[in-house]
Amino acid sequence: MTDILVAKDISKTYFDTVAKDDVVALSGVSLSVAAHDFVSVIGPSGCGKSTFLRIVAGLDTPTSGEILVSGKKVSGPGADRGMVFQEYALLPWKTTETNIEFGLRLKGIPKDERRKIAHRFIELVGLKGFEKKYPHQLSGGMRQRAAVARVLANNPTVLLMDEPFAAVDAMTRQRLQEELTAIAASERTTVLFVTHAIEEAVFLSNRVVALSGRPGKVIADIRIDLPRPRRWEELVRDQRFIAYRDELTRCIHGNAPVHGNHA
Repeated sequence: MTDILVAKDISKTYFDTVAKDDVVALSGVSLSVAAHDFVSVIGPSGCGKSTFLRIVAGLDTPTSGEILVSGKKVSGPGADRGMVFQEYALLPWKTTETNIEFGLRLKGIPKDERRKIAHRFIELVGLKGFEKKYPHQLSGGMRQRAAVARVLANNPTVLLMDEPFAAVDAMTRQRLQEELTAIAASERTTVLFVTHAIEEAVFLSNRVVALSGRPGKVIADIRIDLPRPRRWEELVRDQRFIAYRDELTRCIHGNAPVHGNHA
C-alpha cells in the first residue's frame, strides 16, 4: 500500500513559562500511514501524542523534521487533513445539517449538492431524524457523531482524531468505537487516531504506535491482526486481543521497546 502520511524525525521543543525552561516534548518521531490504514498513537500522559497530531494537522510547527501528506510537505492546516477534537467543535448556532454542510459551503459547493452530501453522512453516522437539531439538543455521543460527519463530508485525505471519545460515558464510547471501525471500512478512510486508552487503540486499529514518556519517542510499532468487523462482546474475550493489550501495557509502563510489526 502507498504511504499517504509520512512523519520524518519530528522533534518539538517549547519554552515552559512556569518552569522558565525549555521542554522537549517530542524527539525524533518517525512513522508512516498507508492508504486506508487505521493507525493509533498511544503513550503516557504528557508524552507529546496530541502535540504530534497538531503538527500533522498543521496547527503547530515542529522544531525539526517534516510531515508529508501525499508527498507534499505540510506547512499549515489544509483540506487534505480533517481533524476531530475531543471537544465537539460544532457551531452552536447551526443545526446538525448546517454544521455538516459548513466546510462544503466554504468550498463553494452548490446548496443542493452540499445538502445531498450532508444527508449521506448524517445517515452514515446514525443521525437521521436529527438534521434540524442544534448541538445543545444532542447528547454527547450524537455531537461527536456530527463532528465526525462534518469532517468526513469534506473528503479529507487523512482523518485525524484527538481522543474524540474521551468525553462520553463508557457504553457510548464502545458504541462509537464500533461505529467508527465500520465507517472507516465502508468509506476506506485513512485514519491517524490519538488516545491514552490501550484497549481503544487495539480495538480500532490495524497498527498501534506507542510513544515513551516525555520526550516522546517511538518505542513500539505493532500490527494488529484481528478480524473485522469488530464487536466488543466478541473481542473482549479474544486471546489475541488480550495479548496485544498486555504487550502494549508492558511496553508503555515498562518503557521497554518492542521492535517491528508483528502479529
